[in-house]
Amino acid sequence: MSEHNRTITHPAQRESQMAAPHVDPSPATTGRRRTFLGYLALMGPAFVVGAWQFGPGNLTTAVQAGSRYDYTLVWVIAVSTILMIFFTDMSVRLGIATPTSLITSIKEHLGRPVGVLAGVGVFGITLMFSVGNAVGSGLGLSLVFGGSPVLWTVACTAAVAFVLAFRNVYGIIEKALLVIVGLMAVAFVASAVVAQPDWYRALEGAVPSLPAGSEILIVALVGTNFSINAAFYTSYGIKENKRTRADYRDITLVDTIPGIVAPGIMTALVILVAAAVLGKTGGDAASIGALASIFEPLAGPVGSMLFALGLSGAAFSSMIANATAGGTMFSDAMGRGANAGSPAARIVTGVILAFGLVVTLSFQASPVGLIVIAQSLTVLIAPLLGVLLFIMSNKTAVMGDLRNKWWQNLFGIIGMVAIVASSIRLITTLIG
Repeated sequence: MSEHNRTITHPAQRESQMAAPHVDPSPATTGRRRTFLGYLALMGPAFVVGAWQFGPGNLTTAVQAGSRYDYTLVWVIAVSTILMIFFTDMSVRLGIATPTSLITSIKEHLGRPVGVLAGVGVFGITLMFSVGNAVGSGLGLSLVFGGSPVLWTVACTAAVAFVLAFRNVYGIIEKALLVIVGLMAVAFVASAVVAQPDWYRALEGAVPSLPAGSEILIVALVGTNFSINAAFYTSYGIKENKRTRADYRDITLVDTIPGIVAPGIMTALVILVAAAVLGKTGGDAASIGALASIFEPLAGPVGSMLFALGLSGAAFSSMIANATAGGTMFSDAMGRGANAGSPAARIVTGVILAFGLVVTLSFQASPVGLIVIAQSLTVLIAPLLGVLLFIMSNKTAVMGDLRNKWWQNLFGIIGMVAIVASSIRLITTLIG
């Protein structure tokens, strides 16, 4: 037999090789423990997802939940955060196990039409999020610096477009969002301490209940906190950082869990502060000024400015991640490259930014209501993405030893039931 013939590998053998664990030399496999800086280096992808979740839509719906329904909707955040961890973990394992990007793997194993549909679905969700990001960025900066929110929205959109024009921008975004999440966490914890919410009633709010008239708001809270599109994108961050099977356990401990829990805690704190401050007077966060007022207990007028800066920062960071992710995954679905630097990804990124700007300029009468409706509409597309994550993470030929365990499947099924139920409820509520 010639040397050439000995190097030929049968397709079935190649599939088996892909499924087999690939072990790289690392602290986990050589017996050496990671240093503190080594653990810090693993942080990133899930925090990008968390920062993407915790945008103006998240803040707006959380404030409305606390001011309108007191502490009763805290349970939505707790449940959404737990389910989000499991779906993000599926994406992390897919990013480690698959030799190609997630959508490309979907096209290879489930058919090209399914992969294209996934990319179009993600693109639709990022369009919805772009509206909240555009609205929030302009309104927040107008409170800080004065002037027209419309002009600030245009300025923020242009600034994000400028940032995304750079090559290899993912690493910069990752580090910047880690810092932003840390700063926001300090502000929200301090605000909750000063506002002194009723912690006993907050614990009671962890018990599921459905206050009358809260259906659309609950759907919006689910849409912002159980963000399947963000979980989907985690696998791309894992690929970007070249994570391996040997890194998986440490990634779970230092990135996946804290990266998803952090925005969940901050969202819950916003609900508590809103309930403690606005709930006492029966106020409603129907305007951006009312949103800013929830932070006055922190430091008087300075507290309002802190909220406005936080709103702008959340909107700016979410705008960057949202547009980048939407452009990357749509480009991947079209077979034009699975990275943000491809020409197709840059074009789609620009379309997403432009859509948010145009809709914001067209509907200025009720910006807060616009954010809530835009966020709730995302759950119409999320079920497809959840099903695809679930199916792919159960394929032995794809995942090998990282395939879903029974308890991961249990929470996956619960998550899909929750998102489908939210979608059905949204449709019936809008029709009614």
